[in-house]
Amino acid sequence: MSKDYYKTLGVEKKASKEEVKKAFHKLAHKYHPDKQGGDEQKFKEINEAYQILSDDNKRAQYDQFGSGAFNGAGPGPGAGGFGGQGGWGGFDFSGFQNGGGFSAQGGPASGWEFDLGDIFGDFFGGQGRGQTQARRGRDISVDIQISFKEAVFGTERNILITKVSQCESCHGSGAEAGSQMKKCPTCGGKGKVNETRRSIFGVFQSSRICDTCLGRGEVPEKKCPTCKGAGVLNKQESIKVTIPSGLDNGEMIRLTGQGEATPGGQNGDLYVKIHVEKDINFKRVGNDLTTELKVKLTDAILGGEKQLETLDGPLTLKIPSGLAYGEILRVKGKGVPIGSTSLTTSHHGRRGDLLVRVTFPTPAKLSRSAKKAIEDLREEGI
Repeated sequence: MSKDYYKTLGVEKKASKEEVKKAFHKLAHKYHPDKQGGDEQKFKEINEAYQILSDDNKRAQYDQFGSGAFNGAGPGPGAGGFGGQGGWGGFDFSGFQNGGGFSAQGGPASGWEFDLGDIFGDFFGGQGRGQTQARRGRDISVDIQISFKEAVFGTERNILITKVSQCESCHGSGAEAGSQMKKCPTCGGKGKVNETRRSIFGVFQSSRICDTCLGRGEVPEKKCPTCKGAGVLNKQESIKVTIPSGLDNGEMIRLTGQGEATPGGQNGDLYVKIHVEKDINFKRVGNDLTTELKVKLTDAILGGEKQLETLDGPLTLKIPSGLAYGEILRVKGKGVPIGSTSLTTSHHGRRGDLLVRVTFPTPAKLSRSAKKAIEDLREEGI
């Protein structure tokens, strides 16, 4: 059955790569098996959909041929070039799905077992069902909470996580220290095992990664006592996470290769989701920061100066005369760093602005002299 990768990620068919990426990060975080309430099968489906839709070539193939272009469930790329709609050379390809076998006349073919994914993979030198993709460790995700100021200027955190990591005793080889490696008896040192497959096009040779040596071509004479020859083991590991300036709440950082290890393969990735604490004085609007400042009524009328505490430290703000209630004063370059990919200090890099909303109280009681002064203003039409 063809898989709807767009539906799996919950995006439209015309979704941009960035929208696909955001949808994947959100769902991967929700269904990750390490989280409470996670779903390993759902996580695998999400990852599979992202691997296809995040790659322009694979996505184009999927849009044209469906998921059968990758899992052997239907004619893959180029199948349309084998003749008209009825197939190629009188063969009816409609019954070839899911490994079914048919003769040139459309009836069951005795002695034949094939899958279109294997046929076209072997015929064009691609990957068939008998071949195995490079092994890759699991992706993992963690959550980090940072302050509002740390989100604006960036910070660093060391996190302690338990994951499958490379064995330090044998450095992933699986061999006891001082022990020699020997040629794999299964694949003869090639790292792959050849298989002979038959199809309607003839006999083809395909290969897959050796399950004994995991593609390395050699195995240890004596297994590492620490990891029992696996080359990996479950352990705690401290990882330094650099959080760039300007990150917003809910954004994720991807650390390539910092996920779980797997024997004879590459590490998965570590996804760090950022949670930003709210600040009682400041709010973020795009790359600008907003805050409120209370001044005296006389300062709003006559003008003056007011001390304002910002994320960069104290600032003397000039109050212009005749200021209206709720008017916004803009302080340039005191907002969120723009387009930064590393830690940014308070005085470097292009930044948004600080928007200060000015308010002032109306006095409930007035002295005689103050009341007289205001009455004089009223007489002047103010």
